[in-house]
Amino acid sequence: MTVASGGGRSGPVEALRVFLASWFFTSLYGMTLGEYVRLLRKHRFAVAPAYWPRAAFMAGAGVLNSVVAGHETRVYGPELADVRIHPPLFILGHWRSGTTHLHNLLATDTQFAYPNVYQVLNPHTFLTTERYSRLLFASPRTRIMDEVPLGADVPFEDEFATCGTLRSPFLTWVFPRDAAQYHRYLTFRGVPEREVAEWTEALTLFYRKLTWKHGRPLLLKSPPHTGRIRLLLDTFPDARFVHIHRDPYVVFQSTQRQNQVSLRTMGLQHFDVRRIRDVVIERFRIMYDAFFEERSLIPEGRYHEVCFEELEKDPVGQVERIYDTLGIPGFGAVQPPLQRYVDSIVGYRKNTYPELSSSLRRDVGRAWRRNFEEWGYAAG
Repeated sequence: MTVASGGGRSGPVEALRVFLASWFFTSLYGMTLGEYVRLLRKHRFAVAPAYWPRAAFMAGAGVLNSVVAGHETRVYGPELADVRIHPPLFILGHWRSGTTHLHNLLATDTQFAYPNVYQVLNPHTFLTTERYSRLLFASPRTRIMDEVPLGADVPFEDEFATCGTLRSPFLTWVFPRDAAQYHRYLTFRGVPEREVAEWTEALTLFYRKLTWKHGRPLLLKSPPHTGRIRLLLDTFPDARFVHIHRDPYVVFQSTQRQNQVSLRTMGLQHFDVRRIRDVVIERFRIMYDAFFEERSLIPEGRYHEVCFEELEKDPVGQVERIYDTLGIPGFGAVQPPLQRYVDSIVGYRKNTYPELSSSLRRDVGRAWRRNFEEWGYAAG
């Protein structure tokens, strides 16, 4: 069974699903047993005793994934080898910058296909098992960190599909004491070519599966892609990009909360939450140092910048600007379903956070100075 984390708020069944999510979310990586053993070996099996049940659950899931993955490779492998991936549209932006909101808005256009929760969490097996997702997948109605809807068919981050390579920064939340070794996978700068090739091959295979299933260009969103523009262009030279930014102070506070939730639902080790602030500041800096250096590599007409605050005020108008800038046809056809989606979320309420201390505001302002200046937000 695949269990996802979420934030449903009522009923004993919902409470049970949240409990299961908080204990077994790590299994969502969909790793084979071989991948999982490699991960444990890499970290010298340093799983805290409190998380042994979670680790055992993941091992059991790995056995099942290995069996089904072998079947899927035999059945679909020959067809996937010849699949051509259409030029994708990548949504860039740091965690909690509004990437999910933008992904959901653009996903109302049926000329695109997008990876959903079930697919990214079961990358080796979804062609075989997704038809049974109603039986295999259990999740609360919303994410734990906020009230964003969650379900098997909701658009989700393709980065999860690459965790089996052991080259993803998402593994920071599984073995947080070794977080620093995963920072380099935010950008893949200075990473050995063999490791880059392993990750790229896994990502490309996942995209081939999605393309074989849907036959349409892919709409993709994962925050780590923000620092990988050069690598993505080398792999998908005709790709288009839209980047979203938000008040860095809000991003900092919200990302701290997101990290706390991720550590709770995905971790196999204890971690001092007081260190989260430093991890958030450092990962943001690494990501955007690369972004600002590589953004100019994107050819004219294939990049657009979106301000979250403006997207929030006028989502339909801002999406239309994306279509105009990137030369995406068919906005007239997508406008009615886009407006219906916007109307459906009118009652959504964002999380609120207490004011940052003056010293922490100064630390964030100094560390992320270029972002404040680039986007016109006040620092201090």
